[in-house]
Amino acid sequence: MQTKSFIQRVGWPRIIIALFLFILFLAAPVAGIRLDQSFENVISRFGMFSILVLSMIPMIQSGCGLNFGLPIGVIGGILGGITSIEFGFTGLFGIIMAVVFGVLVSLILGALYGFLLNRIKGDEMLIATYVGYSFAAFMSIMWVVLPYKNPVSVMSYGGSGLRQQIPVSDFWMTKEVFADGTSRTVGVISNFLSFNITSGLRVPTGMFLFFAIGAFVIWAFFKTKLGTCITAVGSNPDYARAAGINIDRMRLISVMLSTAIAAIGIIVYQQSYGYIQLYTAPLTFTFQSVAAILIGGASLNKASILNVIIGTLLFQGILTMTPIVINGALNIDVSEVIRIIVTNGMIIYALTRRNKA
Repeated sequence: MQTKSFIQRVGWPRIIIALFLFILFLAAPVAGIRLDQSFENVISRFGMFSILVLSMIPMIQSGCGLNFGLPIGVIGGILGGITSIEFGFTGLFGIIMAVVFGVLVSLILGALYGFLLNRIKGDEMLIATYVGYSFAAFMSIMWVVLPYKNPVSVMSYGGSGLRQQIPVSDFWMTKEVFADGTSRTVGVISNFLSFNITSGLRVPTGMFLFFAIGAFVIWAFFKTKLGTCITAVGSNPDYARAAGINIDRMRLISVMLSTAIAAIGIIVYQQSYGYIQLYTAPLTFTFQSVAAILIGGASLNKASILNVIIGTLLFQGILTMTPIVINGALNIDVSEVIRIIVTNGMIIYALTRRNKA
């Protein structure tokens, strides 16, 4: 009876995906892949994407649906990061200033985004997808004309216009030296209180702490009166209206909050990845974040921190492990083909499960 209750609570889809991920870890040594390095890849990608997936919660809770307009918040964070680099801020202070600039820009963009979604209730996810693509295309023009001048950011041959990828190694990263004399550059947040379990497994404690703080803030927010009102709007709009709750205002606040969290999330991702990616790159984060929270068990109007943790671990684990295990087993490089198949396959699966909690 307890087993049946557990299966009903967790769901067969998540159990099957978790078992498949477990099998991949078992197969890794057979394919010549170091298990400790595989674990490090998975937990590092969890830290990189967890805040982006966390940004889905406010909009889902308010009934605005899945945030397919995620590129708006991502671009706000990119603008914050580029501005911080433009002023030459470095280290943890540079990341903090990037967050400040990014959140300020994202709140403005989120307000405009929220006003639009309030005008098209019922079609939020469809319109948000077009808004995300349109805004990314618009910013692809703006990246060429914005007056940034830092040599690290601008195209070297013209002296104007921003590069496709802007390195942050001199600004947000630090050098980590190992006992054997080798070294590598790691993000300032990632390196905070990090430690080695084995020579190939380093735990990025800073990113986990950052996510834990962000998750706690979101959890605490939805325990407040304002957070409860937002949840009520998403759960039962008629009841919320009868209780005197301003539905449009609650939806607007949730959209602004989601956009601001996405801006913070992309900055955490960038300091770990080592580059700020511009032009069409913001579009690549939308479906991964949507699929992750759906695989974690979220529905269109209900999501939790646990959905974020489970979904991000499962999605990023499968996405990371499948290509390297198959490459190791077949001794040919089909990583990009496998990555495309797995990514899009899991997205299709997740979207077909969107109505199931």
